[in-house]
Amino acid sequence: MRLLLPVSIIVLTLLKDSWQATKIKIDPGVKPTFISTSQVFKVQSDETVVLPCRVANPGPFVLVWKRGIAVLSAGETLVSPDPRVTLNPDYSLEIKEVLPQDAGDYVCQIGTLEPIEITHTLVILLPPRIDYIKPAEHLDVKIGSSVRFECKSSGNPPPKITWSRINNILPSGEQTVTTQELTLDKVDRRQAGTYQCLASNGVGEDARKNITLKVLYPPEIVLETPVVYSGLNKEAQLVCIVHGVNQPTVTWHKHNLRLNPTEHHIIVPRVTRYTLIIRNVTENDFGNYTCQAENDQGRSKKVIQLTGVPPPVKVVSPRTGKCKDNYNISWEVESFTPITEYNLTYRLLGDVNEDSTSKYATKRGGKRFDKRKLAMPIIGSLQSVGLQSMSYNIRGLEPNQQYEAHVTVKNKYGWSPESEAFTFKTSDSDESTADNPHLFADNAIGDVQSVRSFTANKAQLIGSTAVTFIYTILIILLFFN
Repeated sequence: MRLLLPVSIIVLTLLKDSWQATKIKIDPGVKPTFISTSQVFKVQSDETVVLPCRVANPGPFVLVWKRGIAVLSAGETLVSPDPRVTLNPDYSLEIKEVLPQDAGDYVCQIGTLEPIEITHTLVILLPPRIDYIKPAEHLDVKIGSSVRFECKSSGNPPPKITWSRINNILPSGEQTVTTQELTLDKVDRRQAGTYQCLASNGVGEDARKNITLKVLYPPEIVLETPVVYSGLNKEAQLVCIVHGVNQPTVTWHKHNLRLNPTEHHIIVPRVTRYTLIIRNVTENDFGNYTCQAENDQGRSKKVIQLTGVPPPVKVVSPRTGKCKDNYNISWEVESFTPITEYNLTYRLLGDVNEDSTSKYATKRGGKRFDKRKLAMPIIGSLQSVGLQSMSYNIRGLEPNQQYEAHVTVKNKYGWSPESEAFTFKTSDSDESTADNPHLFADNAIGDVQSVRSFTANKAQLIGSTAVTFIYTILIILLFFN
């Protein structure tokens, strides 16, 4: 067992040796110098570090390890009482299982008349640790409230704090944000979730702590579609998506009367999706239905209309025409009840180069950009149900111009909503003499207002089937007779 001398004796010995060393004649060319240089050592807690102190030409001088004013070793004698400290034969100082309190400067000194020394700095790296997080692991707040999360940590080097949301982005749209405090203003249901504070400094494993935010709010209802189109003896499905805490209670109503499940009315709840299925639709089923949801925070409702009118038309023709003065517009619509009439409205768009005296400006006796409306009744024998494809050739257009068109259709229950605005452009020259072999029209400019003028101009509205085409030819022959 190594005998540790009192510090006072070691100090006296050092003074004696130093005094004797001054009497020894030292060749200036071989005076002691350090081979080792001052360094910074970064080690993690519980690791071992070796601080070197290699000297060339040490001569009779004593080597001393110091930390502050404390002497750790003198010559070959270890003074430190710490069992973790060892003096190696090469005079390096070894410290096992380092602790945070071991951090600091360690000096290796040569005891010459004017002592020379090197200094090693020991830095103890500590993994991150979250010391404080606010609020606690769970937080319930009402919709519209403001929330502040706070996270503090320790470690060496000082950890970086980042916030994120598990399986989601932050309300700001970012994946992560680097800050000790995270503030959420006027929270709603979309900001609920689990927020994570992560502390990292590159040492050991990152530290994590989670906060689950629950937002209390009245049910919110989103309609899959506000209008459902159906027909007699068909099946209709009315759907509302309900978001709310603690599983809201959802009911269906018509004319303020609650609907209970029957063979005619089937109610299907599935997580957040609630469906009212109406089998074998009758005319009495058409009307407004209310989806109502209720929880501890309040009540919400949305109205869905079940109707027999046709849905909006979808225009399917190309947006660029092949002719300079006419355009063949085509559309599709699915109606569960026979269609009785079409309305086509179009107008010229944008600025053009011709002045107000242009033949196009005066041809109709009106303004060039006025809307033109064509009413096109369907003869009873041509009426049908299901998906229908229709076309009409608009005449009297201007070359290389852009137009906007809308189409509506009618059945016994009324007019469909107006189609989305459809823009098309005429060509600057004709690509072919025949625009469409299934369409017939003379030089009429196309602003037909009734079936009579429509027929007088011999512009034919043709269905997608061969039967429709044959009936149209018969109508033309009867007209000329």
